Amino acid sequence: MTSPLILSEIFIYPVKSLSGIRLSEAVVEERGLRHDRRWLIIDDNNLFVTQRQHPHMALIDVSLGSESLFLRHRTRDLGDLGELVVPFIPQTLDIVNVIVWDDQMEAVIVSDSANEWLSQALGFGVRLVYLPDTSPRLADRRYSPLDINVSFADGYPFLLVGQSSLDDLNVRLPQPISMLRFRPNLVFEGGLPYDEDQWYEFSIGALSFYGVKPCARCVLTTVDPEKGEIAGKEPLRTLSTYRKHNHKIFFGQNVITPQTGVIRVGDEIIVSSRQQRQTMSV
Repeated sequence: MTSPLILSEIFIYPVKSLSGIRLSEAVVEERGLRHDRRWLIIDDNNLFVTQRQHPHMALIDVSLGSESLFLRHRTRDLGDLGELVVPFIPQTLDIVNVIVWDDQMEAVIVSDSANEWLSQALGFGVRLVYLPDTSPRLADRRYSPLDINVSFADGYPFLLVGQSSLDDLNVRLPQPISMLRFRPNLVFEGGLPYDEDQWYEFSIGALSFYGVKPCARCVLTTVDPEKGEIAGKEPLRTLSTYRKHNHKIFFGQNVITPQTGVIRVGDEIIVSSRQQRQTMSV
């Protein structure tokens, strides 16, 4: 008899590429979990800034209040700037067209103080923007069966990873790594390693979800989130030996949902249909 599938961890990353927040429950919205990647740091060319080029972004911790985000640098003393408070509602009406991968969308500049704080924290000029509900950004219809809007996430509203998958990877690695390397939204216990590759229709608690595309991984997974630096070639080097297909390395499943509601740690997951997808080296 197989063990039940249980939602074991929930994460949000309010500001794309800054630290995440672990939750015991979360509100599910069309674009993803509430507050997940609704804020974005951009450079002078309105291009998104991430840990891929600036791994020290991992050292900025984010916490969640009732009406604001709170940002604090983990290792640097920013003097009079101290902690940055980011209200959920931007303090300007300044609209800019921002670029995330191949997508362009309208976003709102949050505040001059946020721009100043983040520029000092990161060591170069940046601005903080917010994605309003009025700014569309559709998930890739080549894979998504629904017209679903996405936040500033790379491509889809949710990322799901099985704990068994990480456990199997860690057995193969010279040194085990944390799930935080992969920045999932949803982590589950139970099932075989990489079982999530094939999930198509499934439910978490009372809500229905679709697994639409295995997640191709990049150099960001080599960033140590505790040190804010690239730690070497792992886990990509090991994953490439058995999780590579068509020159892409896969770990985790991209997910969408047509529903809204609440999910909680401990919710049971029931898989109702599967779809064959090639994610393993052959």
